[in-house]
Amino acid sequence: MPSFDVVSEVDLHQLTNAVDQAQRVITNRFDFKGVDASFEREERTVILRAEAEFQLLQMADILRGTLIKCSIEPAAMSEGSPEASGKGVRQVMTFQHGLDSTQAKQIAKAIKESKLKVQAQIQGEQVRVTGKKRDDLQQAIALLRDTDIGVPLQFSNFRD
Repeated sequence: MPSFDVVSEVDLHQLTNAVDQAQRVITNRFDFKGVDASFEREERTVILRAEAEFQLLQMADILRGTLIKCSIEPAAMSEGSPEASGKGVRQVMTFQHGLDSTQAKQIAKAIKESKLKVQAQIQGEQVRVTGKKRDDLQQAIALLRDTDIGVPLQFSNFRD
């Protein structure tokens, strides 16, 4: 029986590329010359460090732009509040990995209410959608793309 999985993940390799590209932009910008500003990536978090809070805002905008260029949706990023640390300021950006239970329930509910001939099963941090016909699955994908759940969705493991 054809099926696919609905997940919400960030490609870590592309995230590394985006952070490196943002760091290069910071080093080349005139308004950041002589300023101690940097990006650090640790697994699914990126730490922004700067001397002033307004520089963090500019760095966050630069990071969003590089994420878009690297095919990562900025909606997958949740911003922490700026914290004063020593003589500088830092901010932690956390990236989405997996669906939490409320998001998975929203996806299953949207599929059930659509009256499509598919079933949705919550399996940990993903939702598996199965149906008898490939066309029904494609309609479910189109439905989920139009549904706003609050996180970017990817569709993987499509089996025919």
